[in-house]
Amino acid sequence: MKIAQLEMNGPTTELEELKLVSSKYPVRITKYYKSLIKEKNDAIWKQSMPSLKELEDSGLTDPLSEEHDSPVKCIVHRYPDRVLFYSTSECAMFCRFCTRKRKVGKTNTVSEKDWNEGFEYIKKHPDIRDVIVSGGDPLTLSDERLDFVLSNLRKIKHVQIIRIGTRMLVVNPDRITDKLCSILKQHHPLYINTHFNHPDEITYESSEACNKLANAGIPLGNQSVLLKGVNDDIETMKLLMQKLLVIRVKPYYIYMMDLVQGASHFRTSVQAGLDIIEGLRGHTSGMAIPQLVIDAPHGGGKIPIMPDTISSREKGEVILINFENKHFSYPLE
Repeated sequence: MKIAQLEMNGPTTELEELKLVSSKYPVRITKYYKSLIKEKNDAIWKQSMPSLKELEDSGLTDPLSEEHDSPVKCIVHRYPDRVLFYSTSECAMFCRFCTRKRKVGKTNTVSEKDWNEGFEYIKKHPDIRDVIVSGGDPLTLSDERLDFVLSNLRKIKHVQIIRIGTRMLVVNPDRITDKLCSILKQHHPLYINTHFNHPDEITYESSEACNKLANAGIPLGNQSVLLKGVNDDIETMKLLMQKLLVIRVKPYYIYMMDLVQGASHFRTSVQAGLDIIEGLRGHTSGMAIPQLVIDAPHGGGKIPIMPDTISSREKGEVILINFENKHFSYPLE
């Protein structure tokens, strides 16, 4: 993985300000992702380059209360039948909107001892059937260490499904090698959720990475975040979702921005998210329409929100509104 050198040209005061941001919120960008930047302040720039706006707000350091729901260091257990397995603190790139901004670039390494405590926790909770391997980014681990994690999870009989959350396909697609794919397909049923936010991130390289994984029999899903000035308009989101399907990635979620400290400038209104879903519904394939969710603050979990398609309930029938704003009746029983 090649990390790009940041070349910040400009007045001394501007350079000092950028250093000030990076001293609180570290900066890292891969050479590949940097090569996608077309101009300053485009969608790729905004996701990867530091901004003074990061220092202007007092959001929540742990907006989802993950620490509260962490019984051992590498486990977040919020839902009855699934846990998040925190495999590493490393990321290929430090996304400026990251919900775990409190951990980015810090020395909170995850050790094999921490992993083993996580495995033991899962073994003692037979209701856990689904494990999401997260981070950081699990694909920053070596092939051998990733195989170690997946193998130990597979040994737990009540774990039915393993999911990996990664942005490596977007920021460093060369990580998806034939060797990696041969390791991953030994651990089926295995799913990968990735994180494309903008159509410009879908390139020949990222498409090839997705195809390799799909050819290894791994279903791919995408979780986007709604970001002001990046993807908060219908046409951008529609193009993104359509291009994802072409590379065999199923749109899964669009997240409203978490209330994370240092990222409030990315937040849009809830109505903006609803407008996008309404603009997709009926205007593109149903397969291209993800679920819009708010990951509720203070550990409330993911809550779906959607445009109101029910006009009224009256006289034993429900009045529905379609994508053309036409009304139709359907019996309640």
